[in-house]
Amino acid sequence: MVSRKPTDAHPGHDQPKKLFIKTYGCQMNVYDSERMAGLLKPLGYQETETSEDADLVILNTCHIREKAAEKVYSDLGRIRKHKETKEGQGGEMKVAVAGCVAQAEGAEITTRAPIVDMVFGPQTYHRLPEMIARAARARGEILETDFAVEEKFDALATIREIKGYSAFVTIQEGCDKFCTFCVVPYTRGEEVSRSVDAITAEVRMLAVRGLREVTLLGQNVNAWHGAPPKGDSGEEWGLGELVRHLAKIDGIERIRFTTSHPRDMDKGLIAALGEEPKLMPYLHLPVQAGSDKILKAMNRGHTAESYVRQIEDIRKARPDIAISGDFIVGFPGESDEDFEETMQLVEAVEYASAFSFKYSRRPGTPGASMAKQVAEPVKAQRLERLQELLERQKQSFNKAQIGKVLPVLLEKTGRNDGQLVGRSPYLQAVHANLPDTLLGQIIDLEITGTLSNSLSAKPHENRISA
Repeated sequence: MVSRKPTDAHPGHDQPKKLFIKTYGCQMNVYDSERMAGLLKPLGYQETETSEDADLVILNTCHIREKAAEKVYSDLGRIRKHKETKEGQGGEMKVAVAGCVAQAEGAEITTRAPIVDMVFGPQTYHRLPEMIARAARARGEILETDFAVEEKFDALATIREIKGYSAFVTIQEGCDKFCTFCVVPYTRGEEVSRSVDAITAEVRMLAVRGLREVTLLGQNVNAWHGAPPKGDSGEEWGLGELVRHLAKIDGIERIRFTTSHPRDMDKGLIAALGEEPKLMPYLHLPVQAGSDKILKAMNRGHTAESYVRQIEDIRKARPDIAISGDFIVGFPGESDEDFEETMQLVEAVEYASAFSFKYSRRPGTPGASMAKQVAEPVKAQRLERLQELLERQKQSFNKAQIGKVLPVLLEKTGRNDGQLVGRSPYLQAVHANLPDTLLGQIIDLEITGTLSNSLSAKPHENRISA
């Protein structure tokens, strides 16, 4: 049987088309992939878990790590075989590369990988249905990498499906900070904030569809700012005011946000962390290093001391807050003394969780051409020491929860029969033996133990929290 072309798909056709999306990197990409799938559903596309028999394959790429593009080309090599097999059987497979690698290396992708039909950056995926239609009318690759962030926000329909009881909502994109190790300003563009009314409309729609928890996303999410809702007067809002506003939406019981920058952590947001009960006590606030010399070389715009003072202010407002962070070891010029200052900062802050990496050169960033690049064995040794400390702190935080009763949002079934898995206020995975009828509810559970990456729990007497 000859498979119809993906571009023939249309609502009402009896043969749905298969869509495979592979997502690389950050939560912003997870959100973008979800929205792409939503945009394509009215065209008859249904998601599949493998690329072998897909009618449309989208690689939603990330450029944060070294050799990110090479990983994409490696995947394209495997997909090429699938495409050739399908075409040999009389079918057709369209291949698209989206995201930050597409933005940074679009022209090179079409040259190195002729199987690619479409290349589009993170600010143009809302044009995907149009691109598919154009590809149907004319052979040849489609290249869309121009920035139009506001246009994307305006074009995205608020109607979307959700899987489960928590979801991401993008409120801000881009970055104006220009850290010397980072490609985001070049691939995502300048900072742009979505309007209060558009964000509110999307969150309300999700609440109607059963959402209990929303995570507000942005490259620098706490740089979000905007005019108050229509009909309200007053000064421009920051993220703290937006959170308080969204907390009034019926059905939304939990609010989170990520990723924050220390330079944008204002008093209004800190106050909201202490005063708004729906805002979860978890904050991801990357510091990257504990040496002022390295922070200056990174162009972070803050010092180790100012960061630690911020954490102290945040803990005064919300004593039970779990702090998460990001760290880069082996940045150019980092000495043994600089690294020890990072270790001292970690000891002072005491993280509940963290992400840590060896510095890797990102093409086109200032850091890539800096002198005094640190040798790989030295970076590896430092990273091992740092991760051992961070892991001890994480396990200490988790063990401190044993015996406590925490409200847990039950999101899905577990690996074992009769087991449900949810999230604590501190973003920890929690599993307990409970009936499926409790899915989507927030239940008071008594924490009974810890595993490497999760907590075990049992029902508390007065178990239903909300």
